[in-house]
Amino acid sequence: MAFTRTYDGDAPVRINKWLGQAGVCSRREAESLIADGLVSIDGEVVRDAGRKIEPGQTLTLNDTAQAALASGMTIVLHKPVGYVSGQPEPGKVPAVRLLKPANKVGQGETPARDASLPPIGRLDEDSRGLLLLSSDGVVAKAVIGPQSDLDKEYVVEVAGTVTEARLSRLRYGLELDGRQLKPARVTQIAPQQLRFILKEGRNRQIRRMCELVGLEVVDLHRIRIGPLSLGDLPEGRWRHLTPSEREVLIISARP
Repeated sequence: MAFTRTYDGDAPVRINKWLGQAGVCSRREAESLIADGLVSIDGEVVRDAGRKIEPGQTLTLNDTAQAALASGMTIVLHKPVGYVSGQPEPGKVPAVRLLKPANKVGQGETPARDASLPPIGRLDEDSRGLLLLSSDGVVAKAVIGPQSDLDKEYVVEVAGTVTEARLSRLRYGLELDGRQLKPARVTQIAPQQLRFILKEGRNRQIRRMCELVGLEVVDLHRIRIGPLSLGDLPEGRWRHLTPSEREVLIISARP
């Protein structure tokens, strides 16, 4: 289905700049789509790469443009403990090794063994849950780009006494590596279980936050990235990100 969006800005802006800022595609990709005649404004095909869109006008990317933008592959993986997200050190097993036909859920091709599918965000070896592996630059920008507004949700089992004072410090008031952390949403959902919702992803952040308040993380499970939930995908299994999930992910990442 064609992609359609109405420009709600206050002043005219170049199409490639607007699409780039909105996270739909890069400026270079937008220029290529315009050159191929795949972009229209209010039903008129755009041929000029310098064309501006006016407030209230509607831009459409046709089906061919959508297919071109979605040509990069994104995998949704339920990573178990014991696998590393990215390039492994000797003796470590990368999560991409799980992308086998026997572990697949749903339709779509299995990536080739030499496919380049870098992780989009960290998930430590001793943590489990939702991990995205992708060759799609637009998805990567949406999830980990400097302008991304996506939050991440974790269910964390801890050892130690959970008190309101400790929860308060976890929510606000901690520093890591000499830098103040952004406020976190932390709630207690069981005697030894906490829910964390973060808008940043510092190295081993939740484990280090808990250590600072006298708690030890026993299990850390990421269950959501922005609008994308792990759902009922079994541990160790994977599936392809759907086109509709991709679109919602990109739109939701805008501040």
